[in-house]
Amino acid sequence: ASVTSTMSDEDVEIGESVRGEDVYIIQSGCGEINDNLMELLIMINACKIASSSRVTAVIPCFPYARQDKKDKSRAPISAKLVANMLSVAGADHIITMDLHASQIQGFFDIPVDNLYAEPAVLQWIKENILEWRNCIIVSPDAGGAKRVTSIADRLNVEFALIHKERKKANEVDRMVLVGDVKDRIAILVDDMADTCGTVCHAADKLVSAGATKVYAILTHGIFSGPAISRINNAAFEAVVVTNTIPQDEKMKNCPKIQVIDISMILAEAIRRTHNGESVSYLFSHVPL
Repeated sequence: ASVTSTMSDEDVEIGESVRGEDVYIIQSGCGEINDNLMELLIMINACKIASSSRVTAVIPCFPYARQDKKDKSRAPISAKLVANMLSVAGADHIITMDLHASQIQGFFDIPVDNLYAEPAVLQWIKENILEWRNCIIVSPDAGGAKRVTSIADRLNVEFALIHKERKKANEVDRMVLVGDVKDRIAILVDDMADTCGTVCHAADKLVSAGATKVYAILTHGIFSGPAISRINNAAFEAVVVTNTIPQDEKMKNCPKIQVIDISMILAEAIRRTHNGESVSYLFSHVPL
């Protein structure tokens, strides 16, 4: 059932009967993130107590996903807290995309489908980069090595890593490039770009190491703070993000930003879940 709700601070009203229905609530973790999260929790609960048979939260960009472990004393593990809140609100199933760490699935006791943008990224590379056979896939940090090697294998090209040493959470210190990018098109791949300090540093590093062109492909384009001006001043041919977070405003201010539409992947995941079919086909294929 499609659910339209009217929402103000204290009031949610689901616009039609959801009794016995299979409900999907779509809300991404972006913009006014805490308001959106609270809205999602209230809507899940409203559907649950209105006797819907199953409530699935479709969260393209999972909020607080980076806070998945205690990285210093007295730090919260907010991703686990969000998981608990969703479960307590009454969600029966979560569909999300490119979690920052796939272990976040284990924070839930309910099923989580972590979809990948990778098939759509591979399609974009083949359709938009003419000499893609002469490219090298680069990870801007060691944590993304697995994602990068997977894409490089599927394209049958080489990969490189950039090892960075951080002093503070958002500030990058020095960078070391591991791998040969000379006279190749470098494609930086990561799961999210926030202030873009890392990817912009990485782009400069790749250009100075002899890469002919530099692209960046990022699943979640958060683009907070100085991100847009950094991208405009950096050496990118294009910065490609998916629309797990709406990008219309950002694209007006930055001509380099291009968007891959992943709505088809989510739509197909919802269709398959509703019909009780397997979702694993979507891990390696773009729905037609």
